Amino acid sequence: MNPIVIYTDGACKGNPGPGGWGALLQSGGTEKELFGGERETTNNRMELMAVIEALRALKRPCAVTLNVDSQYVLKGMTEWLPGWKAKGWKTSTKQPVKNVDLWQALDELVNRSGHKIEWRWVRGHNGDVGNERADVLANKGVDVAMGRLAPPV
Repeated sequence: MNPIVIYTDGACKGNPGPGGWGALLQSGGTEKELFGGERETTNNRMELMAVIEALRALKRPCAVTLNVDSQYVLKGMTEWLPGWKAKGWKTSTKQPVKNVDLWQALDELVNRSGHKIEWRWVRGHNGDVGNERADVLANKGVDVAMGRLAPPV
């Protein structure tokens, strides 16, 4: 399996409000930057979209080191997901899981992709070069959502 390192981040100007997601993919000596946004969204949705779009960009099964600064995404994927699924996508307090559409999409993507994923948490805005670059990309995504920047081709 090809090893790949991914850094993801989400941004939102207001919560809800215009938001963006960004992802930096590194493999060997090559890098790929991805970003996008939505006019009315939340920070958690953008954090999830960053991971979804990064994994969708991979064309074959890879050994992925996935760096996120979102405890929501990390705990969702490494702790909460089995319980949500067992309870019919309800939380421990029997409330519907927020962002269930994105959680289901991410769950399916992870399970069908063949990727071996190591989930890692990095402290945001703390000098980690990959995380800082993902943050810049997420803010570019906000600019796309606001019409200040053309979407990437």
